[in-house]
Amino acid sequence: MELFSAAWLSALLAIVLIDLVLAGDNAIVIALAARQLPPHLQKKAIVWGTVGAIVMRSAMTVGVVWLLKIPGLMLVGGIGLVWIAYKLLAPQESEHGPSVTATTFWGAMKTIVIADALMGVDNVLGVAGAAKGSFDLVIIGLLISVPIVVFGSTMVLKLVERLPIVIYVGAGVLAYTAAHMIVSEPLLDAVFDPSATTRVLTYAGLIAGVLGAGWWNAHRAASARTPHPVA
Repeated sequence: MELFSAAWLSALLAIVLIDLVLAGDNAIVIALAARQLPPHLQKKAIVWGTVGAIVMRSAMTVGVVWLLKIPGLMLVGGIGLVWIAYKLLAPQESEHGPSVTATTFWGAMKTIVIADALMGVDNVLGVAGAAKGSFDLVIIGLLISVPIVVFGSTMVLKLVERLPIVIYVGAGVLAYTAAHMIVSEPLLDAVFDPSATTRVLTYAGLIAGVLGAGWWNAHRAASARTPHPVA
């Protein structure tokens, strides 16, 4: 992919949106990890935890980009990304998940690195898919995602609170990326190559399906939480 071409810039925009909408939960958990430490150790834990997170995230992303070149894994990765896009819109059972608070510097740093590795799978898969094998975009995606995850929790939360549509835009980008991965799967060339209509229907169907299912599930959950008047 040519540097600064239209395709390169559109892929970079997709990576930025993916980072914004997927980094919020990671940032919350990482912030909670160090909240019981003394003030003079909190910053130190976050800084060194960030170094560890960068190393872990780099290895994971490069590994995913390499794995997606294996026949069949583009399809598997695309299907996985469809599920991630849907879960982004689906209501969560718990706001922050299990407690991850640490009381020591090394405990907090270990929690930050492990949390980023475990919770960053969705982000890594999304960035790797959007980068379309371009390692310069992978590196830029890493540089964007790690500061957002570690330092940007307040920014992400305020952005989502003020503009909830950002979540839907991000989910749509993920669905588009998933569709691109699926139609680019070499094993399915016989299905997608002869017909542009099939490719267009796949893109439209996945995006509409993810956004529609996510909206319906969220609407149903909101209706269930609304108290009904007693007759």
